[in-house]
Amino acid sequence: MVVHLPRTAVHTGRMGDVLGDPPDQLRGFVRDGRIVVMPARRNRRRMLLEQVAWAFEPGRQYPEAAVDAVLKGVVDDHCTLRRHLIDEDFLTRNTSGVYWRSGGAVHV
Repeated sequence: MVVHLPRTAVHTGRMGDVLGDPPDQLRGFVRDGRIVVMPARRNRRRMLLEQVAWAFEPGRQYPEAAVDAVLKGVVDDHCTLRRHLIDEDFLTRNTSGVYWRSGGAVHV
């Protein structure tokens, strides 16, 4: 099976680059482009999730394997991160296991 990764993750060359240079409020939660701890405060957690959501192109559909490939590049527990992205409405999943970005800011 071929897994097509989001362009932003592919073009950076490293999956850890998905998080880029985090804002000051998130520096304690990210080290070397990877999430080391999920923020307990909802506003910071949403900020971090939005950074991760930017790895997914709005309007494009992704199989679960592609989503997992990106998330594994930024955190050890990719299943929990995927659940957070869905619960906070950054990603949506249909019954066929197809995901798409459904929330967060977009680059214009």
